[in-house]
Amino acid sequence: MLETPKPSCVVPIGRKEIQSQLNRCPPLPSLASINKALQGLLVVEHRYTAHIAEIIRRDPSLTSRLLRLVNSVYYGLSTPVNSIEEAVFYLGVRQIRQLAMVTPIIEDFQRLARQCDFPWREFWQHCIGVAIMTREVTTSLNANSDDSDYIAGLVHDVGKIVMAWSFPDHFAEIHRQAAGGTRDLILIENEILGVDHAELGALYLEHHRLPELMVHSARYHHQPEKAEKFPQVVAAVQIADLLMRSEKIGFSGNQVAVTRDECFTVSGWKVLMPDSHEHERNIARASLSRTLEQMPKVLEGLV
Repeated sequence: MLETPKPSCVVPIGRKEIQSQLNRCPPLPSLASINKALQGLLVVEHRYTAHIAEIIRRDPSLTSRLLRLVNSVYYGLSTPVNSIEEAVFYLGVRQIRQLAMVTPIIEDFQRLARQCDFPWREFWQHCIGVAIMTREVTTSLNANSDDSDYIAGLVHDVGKIVMAWSFPDHFAEIHRQAAGGTRDLILIENEILGVDHAELGALYLEHHRLPELMVHSARYHHQPEKAEKFPQVVAAVQIADLLMRSEKIGFSGNQVAVTRDECFTVSGWKVLMPDSHEHERNIARASLSRTLEQMPKVLEGLV
């Protein structure tokens, strides 16, 4: 016999009150300037490893995450990597740059989300995994990109963190109801709070005058076909998000099951490959599947 759902003790909030509470939510400094000194150094591929290592040493948190990552990814090494120079050699410039972006953002996220009980570590893994897979989607299609696609994937779910800080009671009730996995999280959020995490994240990013790419990725990552700007990056975020959910890597909070096949039929593919043939999509699928296989090891080292 099915249990009757408990009545909700919270009520939806009007848009004006939502915006007022949102304005009190503290900013995330790392989103405005993401470790610029290190990024600038890494743009030049020919820099010596020793120069890069010296910059990394100034940030203990980055140093710790770097060594943890290299030892989890290259777990077959005969002896653990304890040298920053050696870690930089193994990981390469691209992964170091991504790591430099992840570290301050995740630390800001953690400070903002402390007041709500939620599997945050798994959530950070989801966000970082989506960032990595967003980059892989764009790469698999030979799309030229700077680090903006990675950042777009990383912050796509910032609305959930903002919701936990600004409306903790509503956040708890939403995820209590979402636990059954029978209803999509977006529907529950709109019903319980009056706004979903996608719109909430976009409003927050707009309020703090962050780049339009971040705003659009947050607002439209479930419906990239509606994005008037940066549709290809937003579409890549949608696909990356669903791939992570399909493999149950990390935890997004949306417990409705997603199959691998569904990930390759969503609207984002029409945005990215409107005239593609089946074999082209199969090539992309094979490439993304290989990255997914390595993802648990990578995330274990990052978070």
